[in-house]
Amino acid sequence: MNYVLLSHLFYKDKNEYKALYEKRISSESTCVLPIKIGTHKAFYCLCPEIHNISMQIMDLDKKISHIRKELPNAALIQFANKCLIDEIKLTNDIEGVYSTRKELAAVLGEMDGKAKKKRFYGLINKYQMLTSDHKFSLNTSTDIRDIYNDLVLKEVAEDSIDNVPDGEIFRKDMAEVTTPTQKVIHQGVYPETKIIQLMEQALNILNQKEIPVLIRISIFHYLFGYIHPFYDGNGRTSRFISSYLLSKDFEFLIGFRLSYTIKAHIKEYYDAFKECNNEKNLGDLTPFIIMFLSVILESFKNLYDALDKRNNLLLKFSEVLKGKEDISEELKPFAFVLIQTSLFSNEGITKKQLESELSISESTVNKRLAKLREKGLLIEESCKPAKYLIDLNMLS
Repeated sequence: MNYVLLSHLFYKDKNEYKALYEKRISSESTCVLPIKIGTHKAFYCLCPEIHNISMQIMDLDKKISHIRKELPNAALIQFANKCLIDEIKLTNDIEGVYSTRKELAAVLGEMDGKAKKKRFYGLINKYQMLTSDHKFSLNTSTDIRDIYNDLVLKEVAEDSIDNVPDGEIFRKDMAEVTTPTQKVIHQGVYPETKIIQLMEQALNILNQKEIPVLIRISIFHYLFGYIHPFYDGNGRTSRFISSYLLSKDFEFLIGFRLSYTIKAHIKEYYDAFKECNNEKNLGDLTPFIIMFLSVILESFKNLYDALDKRNNLLLKFSEVLKGKEDISEELKPFAFVLIQTSLFSNEGITKKQLESELSISESTVNKRLAKLREKGLLIEESCKPAKYLIDLNMLS
């Protein structure tokens, strides 16, 4: 990062430090925000780094959109479910909350059944909404509490009843921001009246349309961590809100990649957060915006690479399948759905999903599975309900 950190300059040259601050705060490319970090007005600079990263994100979003529109329905659904499970697993990992992909996949498979009583139903239910036109209100502190209640309150209460919010909306007492190793890096805002005041200010900034959307998302993500409105569940809630906002302005799949990238760069993430909290940084949020936009950009790059690789393989195996004389024309569409599942998901596809995707009966599904089994092409996952993949090695 070429952007000079004010807090670093403080120890090198105090005169230059003061001069640079005055230059930044008065620049036409600077936006002063209606909120304070400590005793200083928050601001950000529209520096070249922010512009360049934003342009790269816009370009990748168009490329991802092009690939996504080419994908068959089954491939898109399977890939979205895979990414959703990975995202929830990693957002839990960041907070030290134990979960497994198998456990999360089981809940996802029962969302219209018994899943409501299971752990992480709220998280999965909320993240699933990123694939739809569902919109959340993000205007008041009560809106934040409503999202928190649906998202993580059940798990927070099960883990420790002492961490359940005890204030009018948020928490009554002090709370600290810690790293996964429990190192304290920040003390949350206090008392609750100040939490509510700053959260309302942060939401007002989030809804200022004249601020570019990527910058608004980055600023709100930082401010949520700075305010730290709950005793527990802050990280999962803020990451979900950022994912939701990204999914509404860009390709929806990007909402399932944020935690993955944050976890890969957790040190830089916490360092940028601490940097902006530092009183010597004088309220400059530009370092966090640059870091967070870099995380978003890497998420876009990883998503594009993953989709491009799988799409190329799908085209390859589609041609392989067409040339298979030992597979009947009637069986080929069925096998093609299993190829999509094998490339775009680690979990497999159930009989009911095959029925729905191909609009065929259960008996027809069973007959076609049996034919692929006879040819040694079927991979069967021993779980309830059973899931199926095609053996790509045997097919090629």
